[in-house]
Amino acid sequence: MLIKGDDVDLPQFKAAAVQAAPVFLDTQGTIDKACSLIHEASRAGARLIAFPEVFVPGYPYWNWTKTPIAGSPHFEELVKASIVVPGPEISQLAGAARAADAYVVIGVNERHPRFPATIYNSVVILGPDGSLLGVHRKLVPTWAEKLTWTGGDGSSLRTYDTAVGNLGVLACGENTNTLARFTLLAQGETMHVANYIALPVAPADYDMVEAIKVRAAAHSFEGKVFTVVSCSTITPEIVDAVAHDDESRRLLERPHSAFSGIFGPDGRLLTEPLIDDEGIAYAEIDLARCIQPKQMHDIVGHYNRFDIFELRVNRRRQDPILWNGEAACPDVPAGGNGEHRSLAGLPAPDVSPPHPNELIGMPRP
Repeated sequence: MLIKGDDVDLPQFKAAAVQAAPVFLDTQGTIDKACSLIHEASRAGARLIAFPEVFVPGYPYWNWTKTPIAGSPHFEELVKASIVVPGPEISQLAGAARAADAYVVIGVNERHPRFPATIYNSVVILGPDGSLLGVHRKLVPTWAEKLTWTGGDGSSLRTYDTAVGNLGVLACGENTNTLARFTLLAQGETMHVANYIALPVAPADYDMVEAIKVRAAAHSFEGKVFTVVSCSTITPEIVDAVAHDDESRRLLERPHSAFSGIFGPDGRLLTEPLIDDEGIAYAEIDLARCIQPKQMHDIVGHYNRFDIFELRVNRRRQDPILWNGEAACPDVPAGGNGEHRSLAGLPAPDVSPPHPNELIGMPRP
């Protein structure tokens, strides 16, 4: 359902937060599982379906439990199991999104099409027509993740004008990054997807469930937006694949390490929380609920001082070499507002810097 004002669309729809484990390091098995979950959520009426961080085909837990040398064979295995975007795996997911008539946001290990050992922690956004709307690469791999992933760049810090609102995505720890979050809010974000991995390997005094909840609630409250949190879980198969002694097994089996749910623009949880177990959390979304809270705090409007504060964002694609100012190896475009990317014949990425007006949701002069 869509409520239209003079110049604003305020969709009402059902959102789904998937909490599930991948078929660890089994790319096709994980793609098949994702498609099955997309169909399940669609049957429940979901128009936006969010999946965990690097769901395809899993998270490099060995970085936390083994030395870099001992974990190196796992790295090679993950690289070989990672996917190129676009590619046949994305085409299969896009077909499921099209059949479900739903937007799908899913985390993948993305392999660079030209550099065989370069992989990214990426979030893929698919439209209900099967189009590839965009790809966001996690800006900074967190802690031990730096042994695996290359960081992204500012070209994918964009929102997407969709039938389920102005959609933005961030992966796991970058939901802690105030500037990254504000960059999305300043483009008019109303619907945020934050995808995570279960993290039982965190320090003993770190509660992953509470860490996820506080970040999601904060972003929703600060921006007066809805936040869909999707987190992975850990299966005995993952533990068996990664644990190398009793201590690492105990660590990987630690409870209270995964949380999924959906938060409203007042920062309150709208769903029953999913903790550790697989499942799908659903919530009815009414984007008109974003209006009233902004009367008090609109940090991209009346409740800010842009004559005092100024945020500049470099959205140029970062490539290892430039020829005459052009990227030598342009790869997957990041997409942007209203930019639908078909799965074939992708245009070259826009490397022009944004006008400052665009960073606060205004058109170029």
